Amino acid sequence: MDATPIGELPRLGVVPTMMHAQVVRPDRYGDPAVAFQHELVATPPIGRDEVLIAVMAAGINYNNVWAARGCPVDQVRTRQKRGETEDFHIGGSDASGIVYAVGEDVTHLSIGDEVVIHPGVWDADDPWVQSGKDPMIAPSAKIWGYDTNYGSFAQFARAQAHQVLPKAEHLSWEEAAAPTLVGTTAYRMLHGWQGNTVHDGDLVLVWGGSGGLGTQACQLVRLAGGRAVAVVSDDERGTYAIKFGAIGYLNRREFGHWGVPPLVDDAAGQKEWSAGARAFGKRLWEITGAREDPAIVFEHPGAATIPTSIFLCRPGGMVVICAGTSGFDAMVDLRYHWTRQKRLQGSHGTNDEQAIAYNDLVRAGKIDPCVGRVLGFDEVGAAHATMGRGEDVFGNTTILVGASVPGLGRRKD
Repeated sequence: MDATPIGELPRLGVVPTMMHAQVVRPDRYGDPAVAFQHELVATPPIGRDEVLIAVMAAGINYNNVWAARGCPVDQVRTRQKRGETEDFHIGGSDASGIVYAVGEDVTHLSIGDEVVIHPGVWDADDPWVQSGKDPMIAPSAKIWGYDTNYGSFAQFARAQAHQVLPKAEHLSWEEAAAPTLVGTTAYRMLHGWQGNTVHDGDLVLVWGGSGGLGTQACQLVRLAGGRAVAVVSDDERGTYAIKFGAIGYLNRREFGHWGVPPLVDDAAGQKEWSAGARAFGKRLWEITGAREDPAIVFEHPGAATIPTSIFLCRPGGMVVICAGTSGFDAMVDLRYHWTRQKRLQGSHGTNDEQAIAYNDLVRAGKIDPCVGRVLGFDEVGAAHATMGRGEDVFGNTTILVGASVPGLGRRKD
């Protein structure tokens, strides 16, 4: 059977031999607006423990900005070194859709199930996983639709069965596709690191509080009884963050000390940088009404902000980071780190337990998916280009694939 048009579905359980996809190829690496191109490709086969899902809607995340650029990782070349043969990348790490085929070892899913996909992928026979340790730290751990091929920017996506979770019945396809990657990432960051999980009353500083990741973090902090303060780039974004749980916001454009600070032996430079960092901290105190430093700093910009995050975090607190959207060459002044016994914790993806816990909150209506924009299938490249430039940072952006118009897929109020 030939591919069906975008916005349509074949008969349930009938898998076309070809499918429409937004494809990245190495000779197009660079600007995401050019790197992504609409192509017709073969629908992928599935393994014994895998599922094929007709994608109704897909979410946009920063990881495929990197994939489109081919930097910091050339994903096509990396997979070819592992023995995969495809010379292209079909990304997309968020999806809502309908199960169309299941592998012979899959027993908990059936054709016709309406689902979402969490992004944690690993090999079941990995010795680390077999020993019962956190699979997301295993050598085989990957992010679906970034490290793996056949993600959600196509009519059919291939996933491991354990990734596939029930769709919230009250959400439309585009709403259900929006939050899973950022939400499960935020859940792991805030609840996954024993000794520094968010608790009732905790103050949490959330960088990028108006974006997809930040709005999920603000809601999770509020649900845990904590208080989130967002860092944003203008007042409109600050108001948006408050709408989704922040108690207040700081406008980073009112401060100028960002980036790598002067070396310790540069007394004048250190004095100037410290004054900027302290002014930023003082503004945080004004928001909270007390001289209180954050128990957790929720990080993802990286190079531009890590020095300030470490400086502000309270003694015994944690700076937890899942990306480096402003750069990867971050600097930590150890004087503010070891003597005050702070934690700088990397966090990546999600395990099944965390993904299920987060999805249960979504299904219970306790988490808003924060849909900012709903776009058409051929706007995948432009959406990533916009994200890469840091524009329109309001919640999550989703792409319609199998859904013909927004608003479809809701099964109950």
